[in-house]
Amino acid sequence: MYNILVAEDEQAVNDLITMNLKLAGYGFDKAYNGKEAFEKAKMGEFHLILLDVMLPIIDGFELAEMLGPYNIPIIFITAKNSLASKIRGFDLGARDYVVKPFEMLELQARIRVVLNSRYGETESIMAGGVKIDIKQRRVFVGENEVSLTKYEFDLLEMLAINKNIALSREKLLETVWGYNSECDSRTVDVYIQKLRKKLGFEDTIKTVYRVGYRLEV
Repeated sequence: MYNILVAEDEQAVNDLITMNLKLAGYGFDKAYNGKEAFEKAKMGEFHLILLDVMLPIIDGFELAEMLGPYNIPIIFITAKNSLASKIRGFDLGARDYVVKPFEMLELQARIRVVLNSRYGETESIMAGGVKIDIKQRRVFVGENEVSLTKYEFDLLEMLAINKNIALSREKLLETVWGYNSECDSRTVDVYIQKLRKKLGFEDTIKTVYRVGYRLEV
């Protein structure tokens, strides 16, 4: 399990991020100022730090410089969106720079990119007794391989990567079928039914009322 330190002084934002990290299967710890974050980063084993720039006591830029010798990947999360701030962040070794406000799906995608780049690409995902081989685009229920179409696999992959998180039909349609698709949200419903039937996921892919779907693991 990857462990992530969330250094963010706004409790509501910190709670939102860590709640979503927990749902995605990550371990986490919280820090609300730069001094606390530095002490925890020194003592704990973290694979990634989500670091707010405008932290009390020690700001994020100064903290990133102090953490340099520890070689922990950093993603800055901040309202400071000037080019100068972004350049400074990357000059300090940040792997990414996310400007508030942001969507949790975007942040989770950026987290996956950094973790995969640093620690190796995720080759497979287990969800509800089903193995999803990302590299080979193969799916197994127990020992038996199940044949999926391109869109069925892409939809399953999106749900599995964001397991336990409710995804809207619009987001699934946009991500799987693309911005220029002539399909509508009913297409998502049809493909969800196909996945449920093929994988025995009737109770695993949950319908979220007036939102969309969630792969519950």
